[in-house]
Amino acid sequence: MMSLSAKKINDHGVSESIGFILIFAIIIAGVGLVTLYGYPLLLKQQVSADEQIMEKNMIVLQNDMKSLAYKTVPFKETSLKIGGGSLTVYNSSYSPSTFTIDITNPAGSTHYLSTPFKSGELRYESVSAQTDISLQNGAVVMRPLINPGSTMLAEPRWFYDSQTNTMVINLINITSDDIMAKAGIGTVQMTLGQTNYQLYNIPAGPANAIYVNYTSSSAQDYTVAWDTYFTNSLKMSRIVSTKYQLPTDTSHPATLVIKTYEVHIKNI
Repeated sequence: MMSLSAKKINDHGVSESIGFILIFAIIIAGVGLVTLYGYPLLLKQQVSADEQIMEKNMIVLQNDMKSLAYKTVPFKETSLKIGGGSLTVYNSSYSPSTFTIDITNPAGSTHYLSTPFKSGELRYESVSAQTDISLQNGAVVMRPLINPGSTMLAEPRWFYDSQTNTMVINLINITSDDIMAKAGIGTVQMTLGQTNYQLYNIPAGPANAIYVNYTSSSAQDYTVAWDTYFTNSLKMSRIVSTKYQLPTDTSHPATLVIKTYEVHIKNI
């Protein structure tokens, strides 16, 4: 027959084993909950942080292009962190072009550009966030891949002076020797290439209205962002889905100024 002291010792052993099992189970459950709910949340926050950083980086690159184009700075270099995806240069000769624009009269018989303008782009493609951020024709636009639509994060430098009935359109052409892509830490080097200045004195009359024809690649569609910019910021009239009339007053003579700048990407 077991003595009382031996029974107490056995009871102590059972209590310690049960306690250890309970504590171990709690730890395993805690690790499981963190893995199940906490880790995806941390990943989501990291993806969001990478996207926000690249939004700021693209605006920095936009300012670099503005310095090259409008301040005639010959060279700009910017180091940046490219997280969660890659930064790719698509020069203006790349087909299909993301951004194509033509400027005509209503009949389409007069083209104020010798050929339709194709801007090329610097595009950040996020693998984790499924989002593209593009620097094209002096504007920064963003497009989610899983949903239709796009938005403009930073506008280009177009403006209309109602006092003098003058419309100024700045077009920035991105060129490069090759298609280049970079992930991680990169250094974007830009130089200013050829520039062109055209001034047109437009007679009064509805037949001399100025139309902008904008088309976008179906694979990289930023139509919503540019439509919002044309109609809300510049107060253009939408004629059809891809044609807009400039806000110049057709009852008076107008002036159209078109400036074209070439920005050459040397390295990223």
